[in-house]
Amino acid sequence: MASETVGSNTDGVGDDAVEAATGQPREVWFARLDEAGATTWTHKAVATWLVAEHGVDPWWAQNVTVAYEQARGIRRPGQRQDGSYEASVTRSVDLEKTAALRALAGVVEAALGTAPLALNLTAKHPTARFPLDGGEFVLASSSDRPGGRSSIGLTWGRMPGDERLAEVKARMRGWLAEVG
Repeated sequence: MASETVGSNTDGVGDDAVEAATGQPREVWFARLDEAGATTWTHKAVATWLVAEHGVDPWWAQNVTVAYEQARGIRRPGQRQDGSYEASVTRSVDLEKTAALRALAGVVEAALGTAPLALNLTAKHPTARFPLDGGEFVLASSSDRPGGRSSIGLTWGRMPGDERLAEVKARMRGWLAEVG
């Protein structure tokens, strides 16, 4: 299955980082969540419990929650809370964030044959949103990095299944490679 080539939440963030940020390794959080009966909870309830009951930073609570859901088979890699799927890719480039987004939006527009529905160049993190058939979308974004560099990213969202995740990620990585 194509989704097997798409990494899980734990592939992107190491156990050492989770422990340093939350005070506990993932397996301890998972055991606590199991003991509390969290496999039947909503995503929001799990994340809220981690924040309210254990003082976990909200960003890290989301990270632990997604990893827990994936580990327990509640959520597949790339799956969103609403059941749809999304794939994301990023890279750093030697461009200022607005120039980087303009360049990335140009590459995506040429590849998709459609202009962005929305282009926001004045936001702290500029974005361009491209509508696709069936309600899917591509979101291009950029943010500042030290030394005049930028991080550029693409998210392909609202896919109905996970069959295309690896293919979509490869396609978007190709688009990122054309920038800078």
